[in-house]
Amino acid sequence: MSLEYPASFMLVAAMNPCFCGYYGHPTRPCTCSKRALEYYRRKTSGPLMDRIDLQVEVESVPLGELMGSRPQGESSATIRARVVKAREVQSRRFKDLPGVYCNARMPEQDLDEHCRMDQTARKFLFRRLEQLLVSARSYTRILKVGRTIADLAGTDRIEMEHVAEAVHFRGLDKPLVVGQKKSGVQNQRGF
Repeated sequence: MSLEYPASFMLVAAMNPCFCGYYGHPTRPCTCSKRALEYYRRKTSGPLMDRIDLQVEVESVPLGELMGSRPQGESSATIRARVVKAREVQSRRFKDLPGVYCNARMPEQDLDEHCRMDQTARKFLFRRLEQLLVSARSYTRILKVGRTIADLAGTDRIEMEHVAEAVHFRGLDKPLVVGQKKSGVQNQRGF
């Protein structure tokens, strides 16, 4: 039997980059074979990954940085104000669409109207999509994330930097690259 329940949730998940946990690590070598890396990557289905908007690789923090003083960034209050402003823009944008209150909920048929890009951004996105061989679902996720990044920047059009950042947030769409770097670290990601 199959049941459907109405739900609206935010999924936050974490996973190691590979079996040993060191794929892409700046100083420790990954001991996994290319076959093991590919197997590990396939353990999480493509259709599931397509539905995850942000896929971010988080590098390990050096011990000295953990124990020492940390560089100061923007305050939480400053970031919150920018997010509130962007959400207000999105609420106004979708005021006539019931149940749509943010870019993530934007229907696909409204992408052309609300996700306008400058020509440079469009060309860049097209090249990256061809290189990464992403699905149509991933493409729409990239557009919606790019629209959100543009909203946070306070711009009406999605520009090159917004598209580049949105593509960067699709970390698991990137191909695996196995090889040696000069530092002796194996299995680095790259383009």
